[in-house]
Amino acid sequence: MKLFRHGPAGAEKPGLIDASGTLRDLSGVVADIHPATLGRDSMARLAALDPTGLPAVPPGTRFGACVGGVGNVIGIGLNYADHAAEAGLKPPGQPIVFNKHSGAICGPNDDVWLPPGAQKLDWEVELGIVIGRRAFHVSEDDALDFVAGFCLVNDVSERAYQMELEGQWAKGKSYPTHCPVGPWLVTPDELGDPQDVDLWLDVNGERRQTGNTRTMIFGVKSIVSYLSRFMALQPGDVIPTGTPPGVGMGHKPPVYLKAGDVVTLGARGLGEQRQVVVASPAG
Repeated sequence: MKLFRHGPAGAEKPGLIDASGTLRDLSGVVADIHPATLGRDSMARLAALDPTGLPAVPPGTRFGACVGGVGNVIGIGLNYADHAAEAGLKPPGQPIVFNKHSGAICGPNDDVWLPPGAQKLDWEVELGIVIGRRAFHVSEDDALDFVAGFCLVNDVSERAYQMELEGQWAKGKSYPTHCPVGPWLVTPDELGDPQDVDLWLDVNGERRQTGNTRTMIFGVKSIVSYLSRFMALQPGDVIPTGTPPGVGMGHKPPVYLKAGDVVTLGARGLGEQRQVVVASPAG
C-alpha cells in the first residue's frame, strides 16, 4: 500500500494509490495520514478498502509530506561506510543519533530555503522509517513490527551550522524546508527488503549520489531496536537512516547549493522528489 497527503500546505488531505496507479482521495475514510492512522488495525482497514470507488485526486495537486503530525525526526549520521570516508571520518561503532526539528518537514516538491548568509547548504538522499506504534526496548527480531512504512527523505543540511558552530548537529539540520518527506508512505509489504533499496540524487541534472541501503553500517532493524533502548519511539516519528556518498561536502573542492539550483532525488519503490533552492523569506 502507498499512502500520501495532498493539497495546500497546512491543509493536506489523505490519499491512497490504487493498483492502476491512480491517486485516490481518502478524506471520506480517515481524517489524515497521521499517528492515529498508523496503527495495525487502522492500516489493515485501509489495506482492505476497494479504492476504485474513491474520488480521484486532480492532476497537478501538490503533494504534502506523506505523514502529518510528526512529533520527532530522529536522524542517523554517517551510516554508510563510504560516506564516512568521503567526510574524512571513522565509521562509527554505534549509530550516531541527532534530531531535526519537526518544523523542518515540508512536501517532497516544495522549495528549499537558503538561510540568510548560508554558504554550505548540502543535500542527502535517505531512506526514512516511519514508526507505527510505540516502540520501547524492542528486539531486532521484532523491530519491523513497529514500522508503519518507509519514505524518501532529503536530509538537507547547512554544514557550517552543523560542523563549525559549537554544540549539536541539530542547528545545521532544522531550518524550515530542510526535511522534504515523501511523496509516498510505503508499507513494508509493498517495499519488500528495506536493505535493498537503490537511492540516487541529481543537482541541476548532474548525478551526485548513487547508493543502495545494503551498504548501511546499521540496518533498519538495528536502528529501531537501538533507538528504542534510549527513548520510547512514538507513532509518526520519522527516522532518516543516513546517506550514501556524493554529498556536496565530500567533493574536492566541496560543492554546495545556491539559489536557483534544482535538486531531484528518488529511491526504488519510494517515488521521487524535486526541489528548487530559493532565498529564505527571512532574509
